[in-house]
Amino acid sequence: MNAPPSSSVRPEHVSLGVDEIGSELDVSIVLPVYNEKGHLNEEIDRIRAAMDASEFSYEIIVIDDGSNDGSGDALRQIDGIRLIQFLTNRGSGSARKYGTRAARGRIVVWTDVDMSYPNDLIPELVREMAGYDQVVGARTSEEGTHKLFRVPAKAFIRKLASYLVQTPIPDLNSGMRAFRRDVALQYVSQLPPGFSCVTTITLTFLAHGYTVKYWPITYSTRAGTSKFHWASDTRRYLLQVIRMTLSFDPFRVFLPIGFLFTFLGLGKLIYDITTRDFRVAINTLLIFLVAFQVFVIGMLADLIGRATRATHEVQPAAGFTRDAPPTFPPAHGRTPLERPATPVEDAHVGATVAASVSEGLQA
Repeated sequence: MNAPPSSSVRPEHVSLGVDEIGSELDVSIVLPVYNEKGHLNEEIDRIRAAMDASEFSYEIIVIDDGSNDGSGDALRQIDGIRLIQFLTNRGSGSARKYGTRAARGRIVVWTDVDMSYPNDLIPELVREMAGYDQVVGARTSEEGTHKLFRVPAKAFIRKLASYLVQTPIPDLNSGMRAFRRDVALQYVSQLPPGFSCVTTITLTFLAHGYTVKYWPITYSTRAGTSKFHWASDTRRYLLQVIRMTLSFDPFRVFLPIGFLFTFLGLGKLIYDITTRDFRVAINTLLIFLVAFQVFVIGMLADLIGRATRATHEVQPAAGFTRDAPPTFPPAHGRTPLERPATPVEDAHVGATVAASVSEGLQA
């Protein structure tokens, strides 16, 4: 049996590096795709029309995450997009991660292609970035599946995350957002492979002092079949929030638990003193021991987190900046060019003179 022509089976090579020819683009739009064949053209055309009417230069990066419904073939027929195709399904988080690394724009936009997000408003989302490091499209309604389970679970996780980062979070896991690429590249390696990647990028920015703005958007019923599994994905969201808090600010978890056991031990101690004639029970001592161990674990976790934190971080966005030339006050009538030599300059001049004298003596 003859093998098919190599051109029909060899995937097209796509460079994933930053463009070396021109300057950076304004916006890179990253679209993860998994079995969305029925509405790909409509969604991409909607994004193109909005961006073409804007003042931004842009690129569209589509990551086919191992689709098996023909989405990959359909995407190859669409011109003008950067296409990355995985042979296996790696997860939405992995698709967004590698799309962000491949991006060339100063601003990266994440969104979905299921017709649920107002992608025709991407230019407005980017304009909201002025003075911010990330802008999240905060949904004003819940149109997803399994509302009975999703709504209370998401509300609980959102409240927990708001407490842990000490910042109100109106929408923790919105799939539509824009952020600075230089900031995000510091942390994309921490993105999990699943849906909780959007939660991770929000909490990571907040935990490192970057500004996040929430911009209200409408949310529509999605086209096609939802890939969200409320039980397993909700569990992953919760674990990811706790895991990130333990990484960035472990005292937000360990201090309340430690104080809880401390007050419980004090109450038990008072009970023992008043009812057991000043004899302290063994379980009272064990409660204090647990409280001490929790505090110690919290301190160790905080020390490890600080020791492994990046020593250099990209500067956060500023709402307003103004530059000014340096000031050289007059000192004894000298101009800036007549300033006294520094010790390093004196040493350099001295060494040069000594070398010249030595060469003259040898001559």
